Amino acid sequence: MEEVRLLLHRIYRHFGLLNKNCCSVGGHDVSLLQSQILYEIDRSHQPSMQQIAFSLGLDITVFSHQAQTLIRKNLVAKQASESDRRVYILKLTTEGKFVTTVINEQIHAYLDRIFAGMSESERDTVVRGLTTLNGAMEKFPICCE
Repeated sequence: MEEVRLLLHRIYRHFGLLNKNCCSVGGHDVSLLQSQILYEIDRSHQPSMQQIAFSLGLDITVFSHQAQTLIRKNLVAKQASESDRRVYILKLTTEGKFVTTVINEQIHAYLDRIFAGMSESERDTVVRGLTTLNGAMEKFPICCE
């Protein structure tokens, strides 16, 4: 198991997951967590704060702090739901959409460079392996309690 942990640690490092900021776009330094929040908002239809926090496995207090930071950076806007004023809906601002698009393009370009050095069979093996690992991890979603 130590070999698996070491491999995962190296993957984290290659993706910059251990860095304070994973991206700098348009004058905005964006942390990994903020990047994930932007990604989730972008791929969801009018998500609530609670939905995004749940999808990322975050405590609502931690999520709320990060969302407020993104709001102050003018990357995210929030508004009360028309059907339930206690629920806040999140959406990307124009600037937030730009930052999210650039981050997505950077990640896709990075993955394209990685996979370009592999045969189709190797790429398929990696994708199947990651899919299998993700499926197994979903059965035990939290590492350290």
